[in-house]
Amino acid sequence: MLFNLENVQKNYGSFRALDGISFKLEEGSVGLLGPNGAGKSTLIKTLLGLLDIDGGSASVLGFRLPSEAAKVRHVTGYMPENDSFLPYMTAVDYITYGGRLVGMPKADAFRRAHEILYYVGLGEARYRELKGFSTGMKQRVKLAQALVHGPKLLFLDEPTNGLDPKGRLEILELIEDVKARGVSVVLSTHLLSDVEKVCESVVMLNGGKLIHQGSVADLTKSGDRIFEVEPKSNIEKLIEVLKKNKFNVSQSGLKAKITVDEKDDGQSILKCIVENDIQIRHFVPGELTLEAAFLELLDEAST
Repeated sequence: MLFNLENVQKNYGSFRALDGISFKLEEGSVGLLGPNGAGKSTLIKTLLGLLDIDGGSASVLGFRLPSEAAKVRHVTGYMPENDSFLPYMTAVDYITYGGRLVGMPKADAFRRAHEILYYVGLGEARYRELKGFSTGMKQRVKLAQALVHGPKLLFLDEPTNGLDPKGRLEILELIEDVKARGVSVVLSTHLLSDVEKVCESVVMLNGGKLIHQGSVADLTKSGDRIFEVEPKSNIEKLIEVLKKNKFNVSQSGLKAKITVDEKDDGQSILKCIVENDIQIRHFVPGELTLEAAFLELLDEAST
C-alpha cells in the first residue's frame, strides 16, 4: 500500500489546511491536483513526515505517521518546486551531501552522485558550481538529489516549472524511466497534460478537502459529449446565459466547454445561443480531457 489516509486533518492556528482527507492508493504514479491554496503542499509535507497531523491517521509505504516519519523519509525522495541548494556548491558535492543526509556512507554517496548525475544528463557539468546552472539544469539536479539514495517513492513538486517544450519533454521522459524502474511517483503540478502523460491516478483537492480520487482513464472516459463554443465577444455573458439555462459549462480561455448527454447533438446549445442573440466564432465537438474533468469537479465542489 502506497498511502492509507483516514480523516487526516492539519491546522495552522484557526485555519484548517487539510479537512478530513481519506484515501487509499496502491503503488504506482499519482497526480496531485488542485488550485492554489487547495492544500497540496501541506499534504506533501504531511506525507513526508515534515508536519505532524492534528487529527486522523496516515501511513506511507506501511510506515505510520508521525511515529515512523524518519523511516518514511529514508525510502522517499523529494524534488521541491523552489531551488534549495547553496549556489557555490558543485553539482557532485550537492548530490553527495544529499546522500549523506539520508545516511549513505561518504564513499557510496560520492560514487552514487556521479552515477545519478550522468543518469539525468548532467555528467559533463558535475564539477560546475550550481550558481551557473540554467533553469533546466537546476530542475535536473533537483531530480538527481531526490534519486541519489534509491527511493521507493518520489514526490515531484512542479518538476517542469519554467522549462521550454523540449526541456519539459525531457524531464517527463526521465520521470517515465524512473517509473519503469519500479519507483512510485507523486506528481504535483498545474500542468494537467503532464499528469495525463505520466500518471495512472489522480487525487484532487480543493479548500483542504478531497473532491476526487481515481484513475485518469476513468476520469476522462464518459458517456457525455462536450462542445466548445467561442463567442465573438463577451465570454462572461455566454457563460452566464448557459448556466442560467442549466447547462454544465466551464471556461477555458476565451472558450466555453459545455458537457451534455451523449444523445444530445448540440442543437440545444445552439438554440440557447440564438435565442439570447449571442454571436459565435466557432462551435465544435470537443474531447473530455483531464483539464475539462478537473474544472467540472471544481465547479461542482464550489456549488
